Amino acid sequence: MKTAFIYTDKHKEYDYGESHPMKIFRLGLTYDLSQEYGLFDLPGATLAEAHKATDEEVALFHTPRYIEAIKKADHGIYFAGAEAYGLGPGDNPIFRGVYDMSLFSTGGSLQAAKMVAGGEVKTAFNIGGGLHHAMKDRASGFCYFDDPAVAIAYLVKAGLRVAYIDIDAHHGDGVQSAFYNTNQVLTISLHENGRYRFPGTGFETEIGHGEGKGYSVNIPLYPYTDDEAYTWAFMEIVPPLVKAFKPDVVVAQLGTDSLRTDPLAHLNLTIAGYARLVKEIVSISPKLVALGGGGYHVPNVPRCWSLAWAIMNGVDLSEDLPKGYMAESQKYGYDEDKLYDDPYRSGSQEGQVCRREAERVVEYLKRTAFPIVVGKLKS
Repeated sequence: MKTAFIYTDKHKEYDYGESHPMKIFRLGLTYDLSQEYGLFDLPGATLAEAHKATDEEVALFHTPRYIEAIKKADHGIYFAGAEAYGLGPGDNPIFRGVYDMSLFSTGGSLQAAKMVAGGEVKTAFNIGGGLHHAMKDRASGFCYFDDPAVAIAYLVKAGLRVAYIDIDAHHGDGVQSAFYNTNQVLTISLHENGRYRFPGTGFETEIGHGEGKGYSVNIPLYPYTDDEAYTWAFMEIVPPLVKAFKPDVVVAQLGTDSLRTDPLAHLNLTIAGYARLVKEIVSISPKLVALGGGGYHVPNVPRCWSLAWAIMNGVDLSEDLPKGYMAESQKYGYDEDKLYDDPYRSGSQEGQVCRREAERVVEYLKRTAFPIVVGKLKS
């Protein structure tokens, strides 16, 4: 087993702003925790320095005019017409280094795709990636360049079939839009129902268009869905569809904001539930490009992504967090000392509502997307 963890300390140079929920220093904490656990010293594991993407590579998905707009925003100064590209106060601020930051995020995901496609490694993990909301010509949801879409476009251009699995609490709308009309990419997103959560899309009825009909799969989950209902829905849909599709590569967005302590969503996953999802993704992936994503209760992020990296390398981690990491995280005001959070299960009435909603969505997908994908593949 050969694996690659892609990271750069350059991430520490960028900042969305003190009041913004996206805290880039969580990437450094993830690196620190993985290092303290000894996960970069494992046989077959490689620590790779993230490279910047080129404008030509970013243009695999984004328009040249939009790329120029992000380049102009790199100075951190407002420019006339920025709003047309989704830039300005709020979700997608203009700050110094936003273009360079986005090139590193996208470049890391492209590196992961190239290393996996070229047979250099079986699994590559870019924790700085997973920014799945950006559209071809505008920023959205804290995302400026859509690195998953760029990496998948690269893999498709190389002649590979790709399955995309997204477990972030928010619908992977940018990635879905990129591949909504093709049967070369199977996109599966599990997320909080769009009636209650940004970006307001990702309903089960969004199953693709034209040749892509059936290859866009959404599992909107009711608020407060816990490990049991979430895992049940995942197992009913994701493994059978991915196995039927037979991808060459799986691209997985591993956002941690589905956890119950995250302030920007209302799902009730625990770290143990998250780990089970990651284990299943690893087991069904012939090759895996893993990406980061959302996560706004910062202590969850390094614990989940270090645990995911351990799973990708087939090793277990001790429950007690290393003292060196704890000393570093305490500088930011965090005092968690255990790898896992407390077990949690929704109340009986709440849990029943969430399970019934999950069953309704699963039944719909088995009547619609399943026959299209499996039938076409068998014919």
